[in-house]
Amino acid sequence: MQTNQEVRQKIADLRCCVIIPTYNNGETLGKVIRDVLSLTSNVIVVNDGSTDQTADILAGMPEAVTVTLPVNHGKGRALQQGFALAMTKGFKYAITIDSDGQHMAADIPLFIELIEKEEGSLIVGARNMDDPSVPRSSRFGHKFSIFWFRVETGLKIADVQTGFRLYPLEKIKEIGKLYTGNYEFEVEILVRLAWRGVKIFSVPIEVYYAPKETRVSHFRKGPDFTRTSVLNAILVFMALLWVRPFMFAKGLKKKSVTGFIKEYIVDSSDSNKKITLSVMTGVFIGILPIWGWQMVAAFGLAHVLRLNKFVTVSASNISIPPMLPLVLYLSYLTGGWVIGTNTSAGHLSSGFDLQWFKANFVQYIVGSVIFGVLLSLTLSGLTYFLLQIFRKPNRTES
Repeated sequence: MQTNQEVRQKIADLRCCVIIPTYNNGETLGKVIRDVLSLTSNVIVVNDGSTDQTADILAGMPEAVTVTLPVNHGKGRALQQGFALAMTKGFKYAITIDSDGQHMAADIPLFIELIEKEEGSLIVGARNMDDPSVPRSSRFGHKFSIFWFRVETGLKIADVQTGFRLYPLEKIKEIGKLYTGNYEFEVEILVRLAWRGVKIFSVPIEVYYAPKETRVSHFRKGPDFTRTSVLNAILVFMALLWVRPFMFAKGLKKKSVTGFIKEYIVDSSDSNKKITLSVMTGVFIGILPIWGWQMVAAFGLAHVLRLNKFVTVSASNISIPPMLPLVLYLSYLTGGWVIGTNTSAGHLSSGFDLQWFKANFVQYIVGSVIFGVLLSLTLSGLTYFLLQIFRKPNRTES
């Protein structure tokens, strides 16, 4: 068990501060600040336009640095003000804790202990949502946010909505502009840090929800839930059409061919059937004339069909530049064979320029689809044959 003095020293050594955004939580704010000050003097309180006794409470606590916003801007804007001040003061990390008494400052050492082991990571406090005091609406929002976060990032974490977190400030600075200003801000920053490759860990924390008749909450179910839903829709669109496919591609480039085969085929828990279907899907998408969107389409289809995404996206790269002329030529030949048009060498002497595509558009489109089907069946059949011979037969075919 660490003493408060030991925790205080570790927080100082890590260049960590605690940010407390507050808006009209005068009944609980004083205790929250005192509890945090018992562990560190690096405290920043952002008074987000409070109209209650908050100003008087802060005036009596000069140990805490105070930022006062003249009008209420929302929790997201308040946090951004706190982050900006923390960065100017040279802090490396910032712990955020709510001012409504829901979180316990006594859990701060859990964050410090983990960040010492996982430098540069983001740590979120995971609430026990099975606690009887947790409102039903909060439980629904908890499950809702975890589901969408996983769609957006591919990661599953224990709590997406908690405001008790430890942020790596340097990584926040790299993000640049953050667009949301209310409660949905905590979803945006979590997703965008995950997209930048920041590791995310969870620590179990205590949570206290005051009785309904005394509970002070500024979360407006209609507007705030709507804004969060709109944000999630935008993030899902960006994730599936751009971010996650390119994250996969980036991961592929870092792996050798043998390393890729070993990790995603030989040692994969996927069945031979699933890997074969992944190859088939990727090759077919890679032949289709949707240039610039093949990798995105492959990733999206693999996600919907629950295929091996890495294998599918990799197979879709069959039309990379060295192979592209051959793919175009064979698609053209296949189209001529199907619709019975000229496929002689002389007919191709002008090369694959814009005029050629205009003149041979239908033949090429038909040929690319048919050729894609034939090649995907051929290569997937070969894949399944090789898997059956060389892969250990310990996977369940499903």
